[in-house]
Amino acid sequence: MTILLLGSGGREHALAWKMLQSPKCSKLFVAPGNAGTAQIATNCSLDILDFDSIKSLVLQEKVEMVVVGPEDPLVQGIYDFFKNDETLKNIPVIGPSKVGAQLEGSKEFAKEFLIRHHIPTAAYDSFTAATVEKGYEFLETLQPPYVLKADGLAAGKGVLIIQDLAEAKEELRNMLVHAKFGKASKKVVIEEFLDGIELSCFVLTDGKNYKMLPTAKDYKRIGEGDTGLNTGGMGAISPVPFADAILLEKIETRIVKPTIEGFQKDGIEYKGFVFIGLIIVKGEPIVIEYNVRMGDPETEVVIPRLKSDLVELFQAVADEKLDEVTLDIDERSATTIMVVSGGYPEDYEKGKVILGIEKVADSIVFHAGTKLENGQVVSNGGRVLAVTSFGENFQEAIKKSYQNIDKLHFDKMYFRKDIGKDLDNS
Repeated sequence: MTILLLGSGGREHALAWKMLQSPKCSKLFVAPGNAGTAQIATNCSLDILDFDSIKSLVLQEKVEMVVVGPEDPLVQGIYDFFKNDETLKNIPVIGPSKVGAQLEGSKEFAKEFLIRHHIPTAAYDSFTAATVEKGYEFLETLQPPYVLKADGLAAGKGVLIIQDLAEAKEELRNMLVHAKFGKASKKVVIEEFLDGIELSCFVLTDGKNYKMLPTAKDYKRIGEGDTGLNTGGMGAISPVPFADAILLEKIETRIVKPTIEGFQKDGIEYKGFVFIGLIIVKGEPIVIEYNVRMGDPETEVVIPRLKSDLVELFQAVADEKLDEVTLDIDERSATTIMVVSGGYPEDYEKGKVILGIEKVADSIVFHAGTKLENGQVVSNGGRVLAVTSFGENFQEAIKKSYQNIDKLHFDKMYFRKDIGKDLDNS
């Protein structure tokens, strides 16, 4: 089977790496891909939001399946574009419909879905520039800290958590009136703050049946001790040590099942990944957000733990026969550490030559922000490489990742040295 994978990050390199292990995958195109995918698949320099160009490639190369890595093409409706095109409608797209993708594309849509299907989530309300004064009044009813979320897509950066009421009001005005996050903050959701420990739950669904993938925990802050600015993620661990059988059962019965049943009740076409961001408060799971694709860097620890054939799983999703396949998981722990450009998540330089990848042993290097330039691998983003390792426990796996990071070098390279330290006693 010829497959097209859309995206260019560590998530896509991990998906490509896994799909190419399947005897069912004869050729893999990645658009636009990175230096890592270039070494194992065929990169195509396509704009993943230019659906007509994607159509041309699919027809020209006789692509038989499209796997969507990031959220943007899903929110823009690539699933529907294929479904409604006579020449494309029989080619499965792994990812939800445009309506399904609103679970990530609109915080308000997601909140309304959660409330409607009685899925535990924080109290909230939403506001626009016209109702900013009502927003101030709602803030006054809450206890600090105050959580403000841009309703639309803001590349993972549209959430503010503020301790001071006056500052929260000022930021609400900045978002709504002064378009702090552009169009994404035309509407803002204000949410009750929940204090607990976060956990990522991943589900693969054909819209009716589902498989729960391994849990993971990622680390968002740039600085050690979870300090500093939010990033796309500085590292991840799977499985999560505190996610025992009791908690997993609560997550499945209270959150996963009602979510998939909600798709059916609401007539939402959904064939792909559901990433459920959870917070565990006093042992009870509560939904913070939905994403409609795999997380990054969580993909780099969840996908390597799959022993099952990923292409076979995707085919079962397309055929609505996910209940007929089994999910086989590696019992070992997997960890990944992100190596990033100096200055990230703010201003950083690209084009730094990366040395030492070939010296890495007993770990997998997934490329995130890289490209090939004159035969050399150079940095091409904020998050550059993810170093993934296995171990009998996460401490052993983390140690391997750090040992291998010591073999890597590029100018101003940075990584957190405390990934997993918070879980040592869990």
